[in-house]
Amino acid sequence: MKVIDYIRQASKTLVSFEILPPLKGKNITSIYHHLDPLMEFGPSFIYVTYHRSEHIFKKKKDGTFEKVEVRKRPGTVAICAAIMNHYKVDAVPHLICGGFTRRETEDALIDLNFLGIDNVLVLRGDVTKNEASYEAGPLGNRYAIDLLRQVSDLNNGIYLEEDIQDGSRTNFCMGVAGYPEKHFEAPNMDHDMGWLKKKIALGAEYVVTQMFFDNQKYFAFVDRCRAEGIDVPIIPGLKPLTNKKQLTVIPRTFHVDIPTDLSDEILRCKTDEECEQVGTDWLIAQSQELKNAGVPVLHYYTLGKPKVIYNALRQVL
Repeated sequence: MKVIDYIRQASKTLVSFEILPPLKGKNITSIYHHLDPLMEFGPSFIYVTYHRSEHIFKKKKDGTFEKVEVRKRPGTVAICAAIMNHYKVDAVPHLICGGFTRRETEDALIDLNFLGIDNVLVLRGDVTKNEASYEAGPLGNRYAIDLLRQVSDLNNGIYLEEDIQDGSRTNFCMGVAGYPEKHFEAPNMDHDMGWLKKKIALGAEYVVTQMFFDNQKYFAFVDRCRAEGIDVPIIPGLKPLTNKKQLTVIPRTFHVDIPTDLSDEILRCKTDEECEQVGTDWLIAQSQELKNAGVPVLHYYTLGKPKVIYNALRQVL
């Protein structure tokens, strides 16, 4: 079932989770251990991130270095299928530009379609550790809007091979990212909003926001979208703070602000356990306010912290 249909049919705020594929060398049981406690809250869908390949340099026996391509977290498509089979819950794979050719993307979409997965979250993808700035492959999609166009083409039966006539149409529900505090590469919010409008015009049916820690920024973003004629559901993305290190890592990595009240409370903590409790309390307050405001879905970036999400949702739902 499509994400947009869940939202349209819902009589209350839904819940969704986002997980990482396990590191190469681990198996699917790590995913089940992560999700098992959270299933108590009846998520309508579970997002699975996609990770591009990276280049690393491995030292050879002769002392020279060899450039090797690796993908540290493979398996997104298979994990989505496993989640749907194991939990009977719809899975939503991320689909990214970086590290994939257009043909690899088309093949992945065909696999997803065969598996009965009819939702995708369309993203550009992040810069790798070895890149000063984002670089798309020569045979891949450069921007999320290009990737969105490719999915839309397949939904209309248009394949990369021009000799395929009257091709079978896919039926993907496409979600895209939104940035309440502006995408860090956009020169201003007007520019960022312009690209979001283009994505909606191309067929994106809902928006999932980047994490934020100040609900007023989400509410202002929704108001701005509505004023610009963007009327699709806008799902807030939430993540807990659990240690002091995150006060510098999260703003640097995700380009979001942490409210002074929250950072001051975290800095007063003497242990990680105290930090985690502060983060949990803040997440509860955020979630409750958003739920009371009637947001369509509370979306949680679990990212290795299912216990915090669990403890928060026990107070919210």
